[in-house]
Amino acid sequence: MLDAIRRSEQLSRVELAEATGLSGQAISNIVRRLLDAGLVREAGRLRGAGLGKPRTLLELEPTGQYAVGVHLDPSVVTVVLLDLTGEVVARRPVDQYADDPGVLIDGIAKTIEEVIAASGAPRDRVSGVGIAAPGPIDVERGVVVDPPNLSTWHLVPLRDALSERTGLPIVLDKDVTAAASAEKWAGHGGSFVFFYLGTGVGAGLVIGDEVVRGSSSNVGEIGHVIVDPDGPLCFCGRRGCVGEASQPRYLVEQAVQAGVLAEGIDLDDRHAVDAAFARLCALAVDGSGAAQKIVTTLAERIAKVVEDIANLLDLERVVFGGPHWEQLAPVLHDRVRTALEGRFLLAAVHPFDVTGTALGADVGAIGAASLVLDRTFSPNPSLAPALAAER
Repeated sequence: MLDAIRRSEQLSRVELAEATGLSGQAISNIVRRLLDAGLVREAGRLRGAGLGKPRTLLELEPTGQYAVGVHLDPSVVTVVLLDLTGEVVARRPVDQYADDPGVLIDGIAKTIEEVIAASGAPRDRVSGVGIAAPGPIDVERGVVVDPPNLSTWHLVPLRDALSERTGLPIVLDKDVTAAASAEKWAGHGGSFVFFYLGTGVGAGLVIGDEVVRGSSSNVGEIGHVIVDPDGPLCFCGRRGCVGEASQPRYLVEQAVQAGVLAEGIDLDDRHAVDAAFARLCALAVDGSGAAQKIVTTLAERIAKVVEDIANLLDLERVVFGGPHWEQLAPVLHDRVRTALEGRFLLAAVHPFDVTGTALGADVGAIGAASLVLDRTFSPNPSLAPALAAER
């Protein structure tokens, strides 16, 4: 019933009975419990020809429950708080990013408390914390397992460590899966691939409105798809893997070699690379031919991967997002669409759309929080990982 109300925004008791197949008496009993729990509220009456007695409309009570979302990326960590309707009511980046897992987890826990306090939300209405982390992850144990771009994170028990520090139930999932879940939660379902562009790349999958996780919840590891046999050497020992060829570090290095950016950038300094990458994107947007060529080549690499996934799984669209998407979008969006033209083999049956996420740079964190809310709304949650407090 909660999910039916959420999807329609407002429903009467009669419409709820039609949507759920429950009897009028069952609807009345459940609605009374939801009203008493503060999860729904009455929102006026619906009048109209043929309706008889005006029907009282029900809608979600935004303050009835909250969920925290944490997005852990090698370049930035963001914490958001969602209300029951899925709206962001507070957000904050973790101020001091640290390579040491224990120090960073302390910072995340501190930021969670700050976000809750800043929002004014009663802490007892915060139902849990979702974490979107780079893979691979061990969902059963709540462990982050050696992510390629987090060199010091070896078998880190992130879920339980954060639960101990906050006292809140925690759920851990992959960043790309969380991002895909966020798109689905926002009402953009169907069958699509979410192409994540951050320090690394990944693919979240939704097929037939269901989030696909794979046998170990590590679906979407596309970083080692080879898109350029003569490309950069990857840590896996091969050349031209899309993950390595899409990294800001490599793109900045290309820009320096092409004379687009000045020499002297320390490619081992994450902050220096991020600043240089932002400059490269700005130059491409402003029309610099050499900068645009670098981004166009990136678009070709990405389109090759998207093409294979879309044709293999008969998808309807690709949704781009992640920390670096907004900087690249003004140039990359149209270049990818152009590169994909004629490559989707089912174009005669249905179109294939190229879009950017409507949820902005916080899509990973929003998705992490939506994993928690999903347990509240869904009779058969798409959420596979269990909350730490439930174990």
